[in-house]
Amino acid sequence: MLSRLSRPRALALSALPIAALFAVVGLAPLPYAVAQPGSTADVLGVDKGREVISVAGAPVQKTEGQLRMTTIVASGPSVDVGLGEVVDAWFRTDRAVMPIHSVYPPGKSDAEIEKHNLGQMKESQDAATLAALRYLKKDPAKVKVTLHLADIGGPSAGLLFSLGIVDKLDGVGRAGDLTGGRIVAGTGTIEADGKVGAVGGVSLKTQAAARDGATVFVVPKDECAEAKAELPEGMRLIPVTALDDAVSSLRALAQGQEARVPSC
Repeated sequence: MLSRLSRPRALALSALPIAALFAVVGLAPLPYAVAQPGSTADVLGVDKGREVISVAGAPVQKTEGQLRMTTIVASGPSVDVGLGEVVDAWFRTDRAVMPIHSVYPPGKSDAEIEKHNLGQMKESQDAATLAALRYLKKDPAKVKVTLHLADIGGPSAGLLFSLGIVDKLDGVGRAGDLTGGRIVAGTGTIEADGKVGAVGGVSLKTQAAARDGATVFVVPKDECAEAKAELPEGMRLIPVTALDDAVSSLRALAQGQEARVPSC
């Protein structure tokens, strides 16, 4: 024989499994990474006692401003991210919630991912050097560029490395500083032919740039919308698709030719 329950009692009992489910979800790790603005580094400057860009075989010019590459910091692949962290990050402008596999390759350990990211950085540096020397029409066999930036992986600093090389080598004694004395930041991958690619996390990178004093941000054109979504006050976006238009835009800005500088 089944005993009869009142409706409120029945509803209360039927809700127990649902409450239990939410409790389990709240405690269980979720397949997401939480990201936030990371560090920035001036590629025209010094990192841990060494010049980030050093050149042999050609004269270099003194630069006045800064070209800051930007990063994000994401929770590691072995870090358990709970529901509370996801919900908190979802409603904050200085955090982003991303599927874990969009940040890290699946099935890899922390050590393997670190090695992968450092490998990407090395490939990015090689492509950045080739792109810059090709733009400048300089022979890679005669001009040796060494890039040094510790503890940062991934390919997203490629564009800034190329811009830094160009700034140091282009028109020594006549061209002037690419930055016009400003703190310029940016992001973007680069290929050896100078093509600039998207990177992700741009809205967090503009926040890192503003925090560290930048007023101009060079962004892959395809990521203008994301960059504008949480754009810090006073930050100017310059969209680019290739190294040559990045150089020409910054050169025009430095020379006060505002009409020649595109915007998102």
